[in-house]
Amino acid sequence: MLKLALYSLLARRLTAGLTLLSVAISVMLLLGVDRLQNQARDSFANTVSGTDLIVGARSGPVNLLLYSVFRIGNPTNNVGWDSYQALKSNPAIAWTIPLSLGDSHRGFRVLGTNDDYFRYLRYGHRQPLTLQAGRPFSSPLEAVLGAEVARKLGYRLGQAIVVAHGAGKVSFSQHDNLPFTVVGILAATGTPIDRTVHVPLAGIEAIHYGWQGGMPSQAINAEQARQLDLTPRTLTAFMIGLKSPIQAFQLQRQINTYSAEPLLAILPGATLQELWSLMAVAQTALSVIAGFVVIAGLIGMLTTQLASLDARRRELAILRSLGAGPGYLARLLGVEALLLTSLGLLLGLGGLYLAQALAAPLLQQQYGLQLAWSWPDASQWQRLAAVWGAGLLAGLLPALRAYRYSLSDGMTIRV
Repeated sequence: MLKLALYSLLARRLTAGLTLLSVAISVMLLLGVDRLQNQARDSFANTVSGTDLIVGARSGPVNLLLYSVFRIGNPTNNVGWDSYQALKSNPAIAWTIPLSLGDSHRGFRVLGTNDDYFRYLRYGHRQPLTLQAGRPFSSPLEAVLGAEVARKLGYRLGQAIVVAHGAGKVSFSQHDNLPFTVVGILAATGTPIDRTVHVPLAGIEAIHYGWQGGMPSQAINAEQARQLDLTPRTLTAFMIGLKSPIQAFQLQRQINTYSAEPLLAILPGATLQELWSLMAVAQTALSVIAGFVVIAGLIGMLTTQLASLDARRRELAILRSLGAGPGYLARLLGVEALLLTSLGLLLGLGGLYLAQALAAPLLQQQYGLQLAWSWPDASQWQRLAAVWGAGLLAGLLPALRAYRYSLSDGMTIRV
C-alpha cells in the first residue's frame, strides 16, 4: 500500500509537490517563530551575567537596560562623576564598571570604560572576556575592538581609527585630531560586546575637550591631550557587583532615593523579565499567526485531495476491479495524506535549519542575535506531533468519500 501511495503521488507530482510545499512552509513558520523567540531570550539573557545592579540617570528601567547593556537607544541624561565616586565607596560594593556612550565608529557604538570592564564583566554562564589578539588599553588613545568590528572592518593591531561624534551610522563631526590605536581584539561572545569599540574614559574626555554644542571650538593633538586632566565629568551608566547579592534590594533603594541627583538602579534579571512581558502580546500574536498558517496549509492539502478525488474515480474503480475493497481504498488515501504530512514535516525541518544557517550571520551582525544549532525541544516536538495528527485527520474526509465512491461506482462511473 505504501508503494502504491508513493506511485500515486508521483503520478500527480505537480499538485502533490505544491501541497507538500505549503505544508513545509507552514511548519517552517510555526517552528521558526518559536525558535526565534527562544533564541532571542537566550541571547539577551546571556549578554550580561554576574552583575547585580545597573545604575543610570532616572528614566525607565527597560530603557536603561537597553542602552547600557544592548546598545539600543540613547540615555535621557548622564550620571555625575562625583555621584559615581560617592556610591562606589559603599562598603557593600565589590566592584563597579563605568560606562560612557554617545560616540560611534562607522556605525558601531563606542564605549568608554576602564580596566575593570575586562576584569569583572561576565557574559553567558559567567564567562570572562578574553582577547583573541593584543592586550587591554593602557593609555587614553588606545582601543580594544569587539570581534565583529574587527572582522567586518578588517582591522588589525596597530591600526589607527577615528571616532565620530554621535551614535548614528553617518556623522559629519569626526574626532580626527585624536585617532585611537587598536591594541586589542576581543574574542567573539555572541553579544553586543562584539559590535562595540572600547576606549578608555580618559580618551572620551580627550576627544571632547573644547567641544560645545556638539561642535569643536578648540582642537588639540595627542601631546596636548596627555598634559590635560582627563578625569571624566559624567558617565552614561555604571554596573555594580556586590559582595553579597542579599544586599541588592537595600542598595537599590538607597540609590533610587539618592539626594544629590535623580538616579535609577535596576536589577538586570528582573528588568529583562519586564521587557519580555512587554513583548508578550507580540509574541503571542506571532504564534497565533503561525498556527493559522499551519491550518491554512492543512486545509490546502485537504482541498487538493478532495478536488482530485472526482478525477480519480476511474482509477479507484480499476483498483476495485483488481480486488481492492472499499476499506483498502480508504486506507490508501489516508496513507497518501499521511505521506504528504510526514514529508512536509521533514522538508519543513530541513528548510528551517537551512534558513537558520543562512540567516545566522546576518542576525549576528545586525542585531547581535546568536542562533545556536539545536534539535527541536519538547514543546516543538509536541507542535510537530500536533501537525502530524491534524494532517492525519485531514486525510480522513477524502478517505471516507473514496470509501463511499468505491461502493457505489463499481465499474460504472456516474458523472
